[in-house]
Amino acid sequence: MTVLSSPKTLTFAHSPDPDDAYMFYGFAEGAVKIPGCVVKHHLEDIQTLNERAFKGEFEITAVSAHAYAHLADKYWVLSCGASVGRKYGPILVARSELRTQNSELKKIATPGQWTTAALVLDLWLAEQNLAPEKVIIPFDQILDAVERGDVDAGLIIHEGQLTYQTQGLRKLWDAGEWWHQKTSLPLPLGLDVVRSDVGLPLARQISRALRESIQYANAHREEAMRYALQFGRGLDLALGKRFVGMYVNDDTLQQGKEVLEGLKKLYALAFQGKFIPKNPALTLI
Repeated sequence: MTVLSSPKTLTFAHSPDPDDAYMFYGFAEGAVKIPGCVVKHHLEDIQTLNERAFKGEFEITAVSAHAYAHLADKYWVLSCGASVGRKYGPILVARSELRTQNSELKKIATPGQWTTAALVLDLWLAEQNLAPEKVIIPFDQILDAVERGDVDAGLIIHEGQLTYQTQGLRKLWDAGEWWHQKTSLPLPLGLDVVRSDVGLPLARQISRALRESIQYANAHREEAMRYALQFGRGLDLALGKRFVGMYVNDDTLQQGKEVLEGLKKLYALAFQGKFIPKNPALTLI
């Protein structure tokens, strides 16, 4: 009698935000499968995912490009699934009454030590010869902290980049604009990575399946958007489409030469500034 082996469970960890959920839609609908495997998803904020990736807890996970500089010995970068900004990215916001002098920035809230937003902010602060106190606050609480005056400014990721004005805040600095002016390259913010101990054949299957999941979402856009907006924290359909369009694009389907150059430049500058311990090798799957 033939004994059938149980399917292998692969956990795909990602942030509870619309763009990641949109990319997972093909898996969620059961339209995309990996032979011999069951794919389940796990949702946590990106800072927590970065910390858990340091421990190698998930086979597939979203991580910040910054965090990957510390993870290259455990994970390979998938050639799809990246969040990339072209002339846009995380933004620094403040109350409207704050004047524009950078010297007023005594305390800044960031969404996590290992986020790419925090790394690019460090690069900019060093360039400006500024050294404000930085406090880590969960990303979905930063706008309220700025509005209350708990901090002078807050570094905003996810949908807050589109909604900050509703709380009477204004933009002081745009990481994506600054990065483009500095390098003329796109800014890679988030990566999807696969743990290297799954082996190269399965890693390649995972990469193909993730691309197919994104393509399935693109082919069923309205349904995928309704699914994704469950994770939008109040975004309406128009803003949801705009946000997903920002971070699920051609660069997401295939990291091309420009994105890879942007990633290499980010690591080179971060290593030069002593913000990361080494310039990591990049293996794209």
